[in-house]
Amino acid sequence: MTTDTTQDEKYIRRAVELATANVTTKAGGPFGCVIVKDGTVLAEGENRVTGTSDPTAHAEIVAIRRACGRLGTHQLDGAVLYSSTLPCPMCLAAIYWARPERVVYACTAEDAAAAGFDDALIYDELAKPMAQRQIPMSQLLRDEGLASFELWKRSLERVHY
Repeated sequence: MTTDTTQDEKYIRRAVELATANVTTKAGGPFGCVIVKDGTVLAEGENRVTGTSDPTAHAEIVAIRRACGRLGTHQLDGAVLYSSTLPCPMCLAAIYWARPERVVYACTAEDAAAAGFDDALIYDELAKPMAQRQIPMSQLLRDEGLASFELWKRSLERVHY
């Protein structure tokens, strides 16, 4: 995998521009994302959490949804995701599911925390046993729940991901 620093700088600047504009327009938080494949911008995304009352509307998620929609697939093979800040745990999970080639970011998690966006709680919670987490989680009716997995495993039309 070779990287083109000039192109990386171009697209990371665009992600930062989106983040800055988002603050200026009061549309959401200071986060922007650009997804590029083969030199073509597939999608851009800005944080829309407060504007849409959707806690999952982070810039990366918005951009991933748009890029995958444009490509007609749930994966971003060969694409590069540019984010104004190191993606949060939720966005990192979505990025791993989407499987872009790589991620480039401008600001660190510490930079985000200094601005009031601290993901440390989530990382701390994930490291704890279920019984010790702040949000109680319990398992119920596993045998009934397994039926959908069994159906999935038998399906000849399933799409692997």
